[in-house]
Amino acid sequence: MSGVPSFDGLVALVTGASSGIGRELALELAGRGSRVGLLARRRGELEALEGEIAARGGRALALPCDVTDRRGVLAAAGRLEEELGPVDLLVNSAGHGGHHSFLEWDLDDVERMLAVNVLGSVFPTRAVLPGMVARRRGWVVFMASVAGKVATPGESVYAATKFAVVGLASALSLEVEDAGVHVLTVCPGAVRTPFFDEEDLQKLPPVALRHMVEPGDLARAVLRALERGRRELVHPRWMAVAPRVQALAPGFFRRQVKRTVGR
Repeated sequence: MSGVPSFDGLVALVTGASSGIGRELALELAGRGSRVGLLARRRGELEALEGEIAARGGRALALPCDVTDRRGVLAAAGRLEEELGPVDLLVNSAGHGGHHSFLEWDLDDVERMLAVNVLGSVFPTRAVLPGMVARRRGWVVFMASVAGKVATPGESVYAATKFAVVGLASALSLEVEDAGVHVLTVCPGAVRTPFFDEEDLQKLPPVALRHMVEPGDLARAVLRALERGRRELVHPRWMAVAPRVQALAPGFFRRQVKRTVGR
Protein backbone atom coordinates (compact mmCIF):
# COMPACT_ATOMS: atom_id res chain seq x y z
CA MET A 1 0.00 0.00 0.00
CA SER A 2 1.43 3.35 -0.99
CA GLY A 3 1.36 6.38 1.25
CA VAL A 4 -1.36 8.99 1.30
CA PRO A 5 -1.06 10.84 -2.04
CA SER A 6 -2.76 13.93 -0.60
CA PHE A 7 -4.85 14.74 2.46
CA ASP A 8 -6.87 17.24 0.42
CA GLY A 9 -10.40 15.91 -0.02
CA LEU A 10 -10.06 12.97 2.37
CA VAL A 11 -12.68 12.26 5.01
CA ALA A 12 -10.98 11.58 8.33
CA LEU A 13 -12.34 10.42 11.67
CA VAL A 14 -10.23 11.38 14.69
CA THR A 15 -11.04 9.97 18.12
CA GLY A 16 -9.92 11.76 21.26
CA ALA A 17 -10.25 14.96 19.27
CA SER A 18 -11.20 17.26 22.15
CA SER A 19 -7.63 17.76 23.38
CA GLY A 20 -3.98 16.81 23.10
CA ILE A 21 -2.76 14.68 20.22
CA GLY A 22 -6.20 14.14 18.72
CA ARG A 23 -6.95 17.85 18.63
CA GLU A 24 -3.62 18.64 16.95
CA LEU A 25 -4.15 15.90 14.38
CA ALA A 26 -7.63 17.19 13.59
CA LEU A 27 -6.28 20.72 13.07
CA GLU A 28 -3.42 19.49 10.88
CA LEU A 29 -5.72 17.35 8.74
CA ALA A 30 -8.28 20.13 8.31
CA GLY A 31 -5.49 22.54 7.42
CA ARG A 32 -4.45 20.19 4.63
CA GLY A 33 -7.93 19.96 3.16
CA SER A 34 -9.45 16.94 4.89
CA ARG A 35 -13.03 16.94 6.12
CA VAL A 36 -12.75 15.81 9.72
CA GLY A 37 -15.08 14.00 12.09
CA LEU A 38 -14.28 14.92 15.69
CA LEU A 39 -15.14 12.18 18.17
CA ALA A 40 -14.75 12.50 21.95
CA ARG A 41 -16.92 12.75 25.07
CA ARG A 42 -16.74 16.51 25.68
CA ARG A 43 -19.33 18.22 23.50
CA GLY A 44 -18.26 21.77 24.35
CA GLU A 45 -14.62 21.24 23.39
CA LEU A 46 -15.61 19.45 20.17
CA GLU A 47 -17.99 22.18 19.11
CA ALA A 48 -15.36 24.82 19.84
CA LEU A 49 -12.86 22.92 17.69
CA GLU A 50 -15.45 22.51 14.92
CA GLY A 51 -15.91 26.27 14.98
CA GLU A 52 -12.17 26.92 14.97
CA ILE A 53 -11.70 24.71 11.93
CA ALA A 54 -14.60 26.41 10.15
CA ALA A 55 -13.11 29.82 10.91
CA ARG A 56 -9.93 28.70 9.19
CA GLY A 57 -11.89 27.66 6.10
CA GLY A 58 -12.06 23.94 6.86
CA ARG A 59 -14.89 21.49 7.39
CA ALA A 60 -15.43 19.45 10.54
CA LEU A 61 -18.27 17.69 12.33
CA ALA A 62 -18.47 17.32 16.11
CA LEU A 63 -19.49 13.80 17.15
CA PRO A 64 -19.87 13.68 20.95
CA CYS A 65 -19.47 10.06 21.95
CA ASP A 66 -17.64 7.79 24.39
CA VAL A 67 -15.32 5.46 22.47
CA THR A 68 -16.28 2.62 24.84
CA ASP A 69 -19.93 2.86 23.77
CA ARG A 70 -20.13 0.44 20.87
CA ARG A 71 -23.55 1.51 19.61
CA GLY A 72 -22.68 5.17 20.03
CA VAL A 73 -19.48 4.80 18.01
CA LEU A 74 -21.28 2.97 15.20
CA ALA A 75 -23.95 5.66 15.12
CA ALA A 76 -21.37 8.47 15.11
CA ALA A 77 -19.46 6.89 12.23
CA GLY A 78 -22.70 6.46 10.31
CA ARG A 79 -23.61 10.10 10.82
CA LEU A 80 -20.18 11.23 9.65
CA GLU A 81 -20.44 9.20 6.46
CA GLU A 82 -23.94 10.51 5.79
CA GLU A 83 -22.86 14.14 6.17
CA LEU A 84 -19.27 14.23 4.90
CA GLY A 85 -18.83 11.00 2.94
CA PRO A 86 -17.13 7.62 3.36
CA VAL A 87 -14.22 7.60 5.82
CA ASP A 88 -10.82 7.35 4.14
CA LEU A 89 -8.67 7.80 7.25
CA LEU A 90 -9.27 6.76 10.84
CA VAL A 91 -7.01 7.99 13.64
CA ASN A 92 -7.52 6.09 16.89
CA SER A 93 -6.05 8.62 19.31
CA ALA A 94 -8.44 8.44 22.28
CA GLY A 95 -6.59 7.27 25.35
CA HIS A 96 -6.61 7.04 29.12
CA GLY A 97 -3.48 6.77 31.23
CA GLY A 98 -2.13 6.57 34.72
CA HIS A 99 1.02 5.93 36.71
CA HIS A 100 0.69 3.68 39.75
CA SER A 101 2.12 0.49 41.12
CA PHE A 102 -0.15 -2.43 40.25
CA LEU A 103 -1.16 -3.12 43.86
CA GLU A 104 -2.14 0.53 44.34
CA TRP A 105 -4.08 0.86 41.10
CA ASP A 106 -7.79 1.47 41.62
CA LEU A 107 -9.69 -1.32 39.87
CA ASP A 108 -12.35 1.02 38.52
CA ASP A 109 -9.57 2.98 36.81
CA VAL A 110 -8.03 -0.26 35.53
CA GLU A 111 -11.34 -1.24 33.97
CA ARG A 112 -11.81 2.19 32.40
CA MET A 113 -8.28 2.18 30.98
CA LEU A 114 -8.69 -1.24 29.39
CA ALA A 115 -11.99 -0.15 27.86
CA VAL A 116 -10.79 3.20 26.48
CA ASN A 117 -7.40 2.11 25.19
CA VAL A 118 -8.35 -1.27 23.74
CA LEU A 119 -12.09 -1.30 22.97
CA GLY A 120 -11.84 2.40 22.16
CA SER A 121 -9.65 1.40 19.23
CA VAL A 122 -11.58 -1.74 18.30
CA PHE A 123 -15.03 -0.12 18.01
CA PRO A 124 -14.13 2.80 15.67
CA THR A 125 -12.04 0.49 13.53
CA ARG A 126 -14.86 -2.01 13.12
CA ALA A 127 -17.20 0.88 12.31
CA VAL A 128 -15.25 2.12 9.27
CA LEU A 129 -12.99 -0.75 8.16
CA PRO A 130 -15.63 -2.74 6.20
CA GLY A 131 -16.23 0.27 3.94
CA MET A 132 -12.50 0.76 3.41
CA VAL A 133 -12.06 -2.88 2.44
CA ALA A 134 -15.05 -2.72 0.09
CA ARG A 135 -13.60 0.37 -1.61
CA ARG A 136 -10.07 -1.10 -1.46
CA ARG A 137 -8.76 2.18 -0.07
CA GLY A 138 -8.10 3.47 3.41
CA TRP A 139 -5.68 4.30 6.19
CA VAL A 140 -5.96 3.40 9.88
CA VAL A 141 -3.72 4.89 12.57
CA PHE A 142 -3.38 3.41 16.05
CA MET A 143 -1.89 5.71 18.68
CA ALA A 144 0.02 3.26 20.86
CA SER A 145 3.10 4.17 22.92
CA VAL A 146 6.71 3.27 23.54
CA ALA A 147 5.14 1.71 26.64
CA GLY A 148 3.57 -0.80 24.23
CA LYS A 149 7.06 -2.04 23.37
CA VAL A 150 9.03 -1.55 26.59
CA ALA A 151 7.38 -1.97 29.98
CA THR A 152 8.52 0.08 32.95
CA PRO A 153 7.63 0.09 36.66
CA GLY A 154 4.56 2.12 37.52
CA GLU A 155 2.89 1.55 34.15
CA SER A 156 1.73 -2.07 34.38
CA VAL A 157 -1.89 -1.56 33.32
CA TYR A 158 -1.15 1.23 30.86
CA ALA A 159 1.61 -0.85 29.28
CA ALA A 160 -0.74 -3.83 29.03
CA THR A 161 -3.27 -1.77 27.07
CA LYS A 162 -0.62 -0.37 24.73
CA PHE A 163 0.97 -3.79 24.15
CA ALA A 164 -2.56 -4.88 23.16
CA VAL A 165 -2.91 -1.97 20.73
CA VAL A 166 0.46 -2.75 19.13
CA GLY A 167 -0.57 -6.38 18.70
CA LEU A 168 -3.97 -5.45 17.31
CA ALA A 169 -2.48 -3.03 14.80
CA SER A 170 0.29 -5.41 13.71
CA ALA A 171 -2.08 -8.30 13.06
CA LEU A 172 -4.67 -6.08 11.38
CA SER A 173 -2.03 -4.69 9.04
CA LEU A 174 -1.32 -8.20 7.79
CA GLU A 175 -5.01 -8.96 7.37
CA VAL A 176 -6.06 -5.91 5.36
CA GLU A 177 -2.94 -4.86 3.46
CA ASP A 178 -3.88 -6.86 0.37
CA ALA A 179 -7.37 -5.33 0.51
CA GLY A 180 -5.89 -1.85 -0.03
CA VAL A 181 -5.95 -0.65 3.60
CA HIS A 182 -2.76 0.61 5.22
CA VAL A 183 -2.22 0.46 8.99
CA LEU A 184 0.20 2.74 10.84
CA THR A 185 1.19 2.08 14.46
CA VAL A 186 2.45 5.15 16.32
CA CYS A 187 4.60 4.72 19.44
CA PRO A 188 5.44 8.10 20.97
CA GLY A 189 7.33 8.78 24.14
CA ALA A 190 5.86 11.05 26.80
CA VAL A 191 3.78 13.78 25.13
CA ARG A 192 3.12 17.17 26.73
CA THR A 193 -0.68 17.00 27.02
CA PRO A 194 -3.34 17.06 29.81
CA PHE A 195 -2.75 13.28 29.92
CA PHE A 196 -0.08 14.06 32.55
CA ASP A 197 -1.17 15.91 35.66
CA GLU A 198 1.29 17.34 38.19
CA GLU A 199 1.38 14.12 40.19
CA ASP A 200 2.11 12.09 37.07
CA LEU A 201 4.92 14.44 36.05
CA GLN A 202 6.58 13.96 39.41
CA LYS A 203 6.61 10.20 38.83
CA LEU A 204 8.20 10.35 35.39
CA PRO A 205 11.92 9.55 35.18
CA PRO A 206 14.19 12.53 34.43
CA VAL A 207 15.00 11.25 30.93
CA ALA A 208 11.29 11.28 30.01
CA LEU A 209 10.81 14.79 31.38
CA ARG A 210 13.80 16.10 29.43
CA HIS A 211 12.54 14.68 26.15
CA MET A 212 8.78 15.26 26.30
CA VAL A 213 7.21 15.49 22.85
CA GLU A 214 5.06 18.45 21.78
CA PRO A 215 1.67 17.25 20.42
CA GLY A 216 1.91 19.43 17.31
CA ASP A 217 5.30 17.94 16.42
CA LEU A 218 3.90 14.44 16.85
CA ALA A 219 0.85 15.23 14.70
CA ARG A 220 3.05 16.44 11.85
CA ALA A 221 5.29 13.37 12.20
CA VAL A 222 2.22 11.11 11.93
CA LEU A 223 1.09 12.76 8.71
CA ARG A 224 4.61 12.50 7.25
CA ALA A 225 4.64 8.80 8.11
CA LEU A 226 1.29 8.34 6.35
CA GLU A 227 2.56 10.16 3.28
CA ARG A 228 5.57 7.84 3.15
CA GLY A 229 3.57 4.65 3.64
CA ARG A 230 5.29 3.71 6.88
CA ARG A 231 3.85 0.95 9.03
CA GLU A 232 5.38 2.10 12.29
CA LEU A 233 6.45 5.41 13.75
CA VAL A 234 8.46 5.73 16.96
CA HIS A 235 8.72 9.37 17.99
CA PRO A 236 11.19 10.74 18.83
CA ARG A 237 13.20 8.45 16.59
CA TRP A 238 15.98 7.75 19.11
CA MET A 239 13.50 5.90 21.33
CA ALA A 240 13.40 3.08 18.77
CA VAL A 241 16.76 2.01 20.21
CA ALA A 242 15.20 0.82 23.48
CA PRO A 243 13.24 -2.19 22.08
CA ARG A 244 16.30 -3.25 20.10
CA VAL A 245 18.56 -3.16 23.13
CA GLN A 246 15.94 -5.07 25.10
CA ALA A 247 15.84 -7.79 22.43
CA LEU A 248 19.64 -8.07 22.11
CA ALA A 249 20.63 -7.72 25.78
CA PRO A 250 17.57 -8.37 27.96
CA GLY A 251 19.46 -8.77 31.23
CA PHE A 252 21.41 -5.56 30.79
CA PHE A 253 18.29 -3.71 29.71
CA ARG A 254 16.31 -4.94 32.71
CA ARG A 255 18.99 -3.74 35.12
CA GLN A 256 19.11 -0.34 33.45
CA VAL A 257 15.34 0.08 33.62
CA LYS A 258 15.26 -0.83 37.30
CA ARG A 259 18.12 1.55 38.01
CA THR A 260 16.79 4.55 36.11
CA VAL A 261 13.00 4.12 36.27
CA GLY A 262 12.43 1.85 39.25
CA ARG A 263 10.15 3.08 42.00
